[in-house]
Amino acid sequence: MTAPSAQETAPTPDVPAEQTDGYHLVVDALKLNDVETIYGVVGIPITDLARLAQAEGIRYIGFRHESNAGHAAAIAGYLTKKPGVCLTVSAPGFLNGLVALANATTNCFPMVQISGSSERHVVDLKQGDYEEMDQLAAAQQFCKAAYRVSRVEDIGRGIARALRTAISGRPGGVYLDIPAAVLGSIMDAEAGAKTLSRLVDPAPRQLPAPEAVDRAIEVLATAERPLVVLGKGAAYAQADDQIREFIESTGIPYVPMSMAKGLLPDDHPQSAATARSLALKKADVVMLVGARLNWLLNHGQAPQWNPDAKFVQVDIEPTEMDSNQPIAAPLVGDIESVFEALAERTKPGQIAAPTAWREELAARSAQNVAKMAERLKADKHPMQFMGALKAIRDVVHERPETYIVNEGANALDLARNVIDMHVPRHRLDSGTWGVMGIGMGYAIAAAVETGDPVVAVEGDSAFGFSGMELETICRYNLPVVTVIMNNGGVYRGDDVNPLGDAPAPTALMIEARHDKMIEAFGGKGYRATTPAEVTAALTEALASGGPALIDCVIDPSAGTESGNIGHLNPKGIGLTKKK
Repeated sequence: MTAPSAQETAPTPDVPAEQTDGYHLVVDALKLNDVETIYGVVGIPITDLARLAQAEGIRYIGFRHESNAGHAAAIAGYLTKKPGVCLTVSAPGFLNGLVALANATTNCFPMVQISGSSERHVVDLKQGDYEEMDQLAAAQQFCKAAYRVSRVEDIGRGIARALRTAISGRPGGVYLDIPAAVLGSIMDAEAGAKTLSRLVDPAPRQLPAPEAVDRAIEVLATAERPLVVLGKGAAYAQADDQIREFIESTGIPYVPMSMAKGLLPDDHPQSAATARSLALKKADVVMLVGARLNWLLNHGQAPQWNPDAKFVQVDIEPTEMDSNQPIAAPLVGDIESVFEALAERTKPGQIAAPTAWREELAARSAQNVAKMAERLKADKHPMQFMGALKAIRDVVHERPETYIVNEGANALDLARNVIDMHVPRHRLDSGTWGVMGIGMGYAIAAAVETGDPVVAVEGDSAFGFSGMELETICRYNLPVVTVIMNNGGVYRGDDVNPLGDAPAPTALMIEARHDKMIEAFGGKGYRATTPAEVTAALTEALASGGPALIDCVIDPSAGTESGNIGHLNPKGIGLTKKK
């Protein structure tokens, strides 16, 4: 036997193990959980995270302001029923994103804001690190939940926890804090891969209790003037067939909240949208579906509501019940499961809206529709809101796949009543908070997530909050047409400073040329002074499939203070002359 050589007996040198870092683990965790798009603004310490995500196949949409990126992520969550992801830098960028995060939580949109942050040991001792801030503490009061990842090996758990929290139960905004040191930390790649997990059933169905379903059926069966109110939660649920079957089989009239328009077509014979005041004031049993009795519904109180009305409420969140009015029949569960249970347990003919009630609402609707038709027929000069909005409505009717984004005061209130919807989840507006600045973020996300055309109907004041995102729209060549109701002011443009030494508080530039803004970025600009010009411009812009803006010159005296919520605006404060 031959003795082994010295070379054969020498120890084998260690082969370096493959390594990974926090940046790769974040991207790997997002991809593992089917995150396809990130909206954000790059900077220290997350620039390389965005670059890596893009290189690994995640679509990255870069914005000019974090608030707009956050609004985009939030509405992406609403449209897809998957958490939208927003990426921001530390401190100021994080704070900019908080408006959108809070708005997402208030509106129940699933969204995760991931922000880089300063080193914990420096922040906690207040030693003055770069953009030092305790971001976790700041975020907690504005979102559904807030988490911080303190170790690289916890990144996968943090991502999974944030995504599940955002989407499960009542959806909302979640904040995930990842310090720069954690992003840059290195660990063994094989061990790192084992820390990642794919969510299983992150938004499980929640079935209502059978006795709760039976109770609701009994209450509805006693109604002489029943009414269904559909909220944006009903649209988000994507239980369109089940909701429609219930409404049509029972004959109950319904009123859609603004983002529920199109869940059933606005011209459906059971729609009481154009007789809303009468429906609310006289209904004796009201079924709330994904709608809350908040300020948008006058908290369910008289005189807007029948003081003796009984409420049936469908909501996935038990604590929503009795928040403003006693709920006679709470139905806690996801909307699809609730309506399936109602269909299973309701006997044929057990719930039926009396013919007299339906005819009363239909008659009032016909009267109000006729009045609106007369208002829309008028072709006043200078152009009014109604003329411009009718032109938009008529063009969009020929393109039902078009998404309508809407914000402003008068631009919002009037467009909601003029532009009727026929497709679910195609109207996106200011929602529960009535916050301004959602327009360009919502429009960009709708175009990115669906590929369909978007028309953003903006008040000139509301547009100012996110107008620089026109560059984003042009950079990505998105099919977004921005239509600005330009009356030269907040609410209206004819307010005057009695001293004459400066513009009035509500005044904007009547001479503003918003159409020139988009031309600076390569988009197509139009200026319209008549409804016919609006029609021609919007038709051409939609046909082009590219970025465009129509500056609609509206009479400066058109519009009312605070739109339809002027009662919330105290009058006369500070205007009394000193003696």
